[in-house]
Amino acid sequence: MADDHSHSDHQEGFWSKYWFSTDHKVIGIQYGITAMLFLLFGFGLMLLMRWQLASPGVEIPLLGALTPEMYNQFGAMHGTIMVFLGVVPLAVGAFGNYVVPLQIGAPDMAFPRLNMASYHVYFWGGVVMLASFFVPEGAAKSGWTSYPPLANIETMGQTMWLWGMVLLITSSLLGAVNFLVTIIQLRTEGMTYFKMPFFVWAQFVTAFLLLLAFPPLEAAGFLQLADRLLGTSFFMPSGLVTAEGPLEVAGGGSPLLWQHLFWFLAHPEVYVLILPAMGIVAEVLANNTRKPLWGYKLMVYSVIFLGFMSFIVWAHHMFITGMGTAISAFFQVTTMIISIPSVVILSALFITLFGGSIRFNTAMWFALGFIPMFGIGGLTGLPLGLAPTDIPLHDTYYVIGHFHYVVAPGTIFALFAGIYYWYPKVTGRTMNETLGRIHFWGSMVAMNGIFLPMLHQGMVGMSRRLFDGGLTYSFTEGVIHYNSVMAVSAFVLLLFQLPFIYNFLTSIKWGRKVTKSNYWEATTLEWSAAPTPPVGHGNFATIPTVYHGPYEYSVPGHELDYCPQEVPIQLPDAADQTVEP
Repeated sequence: MADDHSHSDHQEGFWSKYWFSTDHKVIGIQYGITAMLFLLFGFGLMLLMRWQLASPGVEIPLLGALTPEMYNQFGAMHGTIMVFLGVVPLAVGAFGNYVVPLQIGAPDMAFPRLNMASYHVYFWGGVVMLASFFVPEGAAKSGWTSYPPLANIETMGQTMWLWGMVLLITSSLLGAVNFLVTIIQLRTEGMTYFKMPFFVWAQFVTAFLLLLAFPPLEAAGFLQLADRLLGTSFFMPSGLVTAEGPLEVAGGGSPLLWQHLFWFLAHPEVYVLILPAMGIVAEVLANNTRKPLWGYKLMVYSVIFLGFMSFIVWAHHMFITGMGTAISAFFQVTTMIISIPSVVILSALFITLFGGSIRFNTAMWFALGFIPMFGIGGLTGLPLGLAPTDIPLHDTYYVIGHFHYVVAPGTIFALFAGIYYWYPKVTGRTMNETLGRIHFWGSMVAMNGIFLPMLHQGMVGMSRRLFDGGLTYSFTEGVIHYNSVMAVSAFVLLLFQLPFIYNFLTSIKWGRKVTKSNYWEATTLEWSAAPTPPVGHGNFATIPTVYHGPYEYSVPGHELDYCPQEVPIQLPDAADQTVEP
């Protein structure tokens, strides 16, 4: 008793509670806030690029006119920041850390200190990336893909980009190991694999992708650092000549080797972006249709198959390199096959909506918006998976439009849905619904205004890396006016993020307090078994036992339209029996 009393009297200091915390919930919040700040910064870089493309040479207030070198910096760092510092840490580090232990009934992650280290390595990786803007000649300029030989002869900013990537990859690997062990070992009593929510399955497969796909790129990063700092030639061929004359390098290296190592990570990385988003949308849809997920097991098998297939499609990014017809045919076939599980999951989400008693709250609007936007992203990707159509579209704005439909109104809409859905769990207060709907509809219109014209520009042949927006090419005359449309849409998108930022910050203190722990009347453990907000360092007042699946909504004969996982289902006509599907 004395020990208990001393523990209860112990007060954590600010640094131990908020910076060096080992509580998965605090770490999830750390990831979330940091990732959203990076997303805002990366979004700002995009606005500067859009200004330049719409008005080449016109000075930007406080910054002046962009030079080609600055434009290349902003392009490279926009892609890097949005993917590796924004979307992935928010989808996996924030939502995964906060929600997964709660949904499986675990008191914390399996390795709390490793969890803390993962966030800190991520944070300092981001600091290194941002610091590269302030070194002589600025940040990396070789695109977010860092292709050699250009990347090998670039300025100091490229070296900092590589060190930043090494830190970010290390952070992801630490997190992936933690997620895998937590989900395998710390599930509460009764939580079998097919009683796990689909969100947990999505994070489970994502962790495998991170663990298996990131090491090749980390190794490649060290090899490129060796090329830059030690004079090796892993990626440097012989006979290279620049404006300053022949390059004095040993030669004999292969630039294509980097592309293979990079895309072996970067295509699974697309599913690292998408799978958590699908998991969030599944949770929000099931809760707000008051129906079980249609085809839950089929969705699980699809996500596992999708994760496996993501490792054997990477070279469809490289048709332009001149690979042989046999290997090209292989990657075309695997690329068509990998579209099947995505279609299955989207179809299951559509069918779930049929006949549901749908609640149209903000989280649901963003989840609904995800489905057609991700569908457009997937459909526009099919021509890029076939060599005859990919070769003329390669490196055009079509590719940019396709990828951004997947990630921006796709994944980011799902992340917004997750924020609105779990915000009451984290804070004990709700966000304003009116501001939320303004945020959704404005973002939906503005994002389509940005990305839809890109598809048309790309089909005309406009290159993705034109500093002047295509002014120097006559064939762009019919589509160059879209640059102005996209710039206006980009600034409109910024305008409609202001209600979200205001709503997010003010609701922490002034949002409407939730009056019951299970605010959404959900079936999964994070709502039904854990207090709102959850207990610090433990999550549950009493560790729950799971009796049935995660989506028992509208069970015939049950007095409520939801059956929490930790409560046996007892029907009025058979009170002595429980249903355990």
